[in-house]
Amino acid sequence: MSMDMIVSGFGPGPVTMSSREIAELCEKQHLHVMRDIKAMLGQLGMDHEGYIQNWIHPQNGQTYPEYRLPRDLTVTLITGYRADLRYKVIKRLEELEGQKPALPDLSDPAVLLPLLSSYAQRTQIAEAKVEAMSEDVAAHHRLTKADGSLNITEAAKNLGIRPKDLFDWLARNGWIYKRPNSAGWLGYQTKCNQGLVEHKTTTVLRGDGTEKITEQVRITAKGLSALARAL
Repeated sequence: MSMDMIVSGFGPGPVTMSSREIAELCEKQHLHVMRDIKAMLGQLGMDHEGYIQNWIHPQNGQTYPEYRLPRDLTVTLITGYRADLRYKVIKRLEELEGQKPALPDLSDPAVLLPLLSSYAQRTQIAEAKVEAMSEDVAAHHRLTKADGSLNITEAAKNLGIRPKDLFDWLARNGWIYKRPNSAGWLGYQTKCNQGLVEHKTTTVLRGDGTEKITEQVRITAKGLSALARAL
């Protein structure tokens, strides 16, 4: 293990700024800044949820969401704001950067040994988590590579939930829908394109000799894997 690895593991991280502080500096409502950040990240093709964290209100103790952005995204966000407001945010970023703690003196054994011990403990914990997850990962790969599909009732049994609950969840989360005056479920085209659901068409022979074509939405192996992680 090199010294660079130790420094990168325990050194100070990059400076970030919360959406709440940006709102205060820019004299905007936090809700509006949150909206601007979500729109910006969407335009950049980034998952906005990766930048959300919980903030605990100091008075009522309740938890509220806020974004925390690195310097480059903070500057990108405020590009469209007034010049005086941009200046305030940039000066605050410089102030935060000036407060970053210095790296520990790794030449001092009294400093280095506790860091090495802590690093070893974190490595052991990470390895234990990876080992515990290996079986789930293998099952996930088997599902995504499997052929065929299941109807929603069969998929619910595989997931260990009631079929009604799965139908409700799929409808609420934009997987399936019904046409007006139709009893059958259909999969949204976006989910079909992603390979999560597919349609099976069946020809049924009626008692009078005529044929009826029915269409059934089915969950693919990839879709079942995605549902197992989502649920």
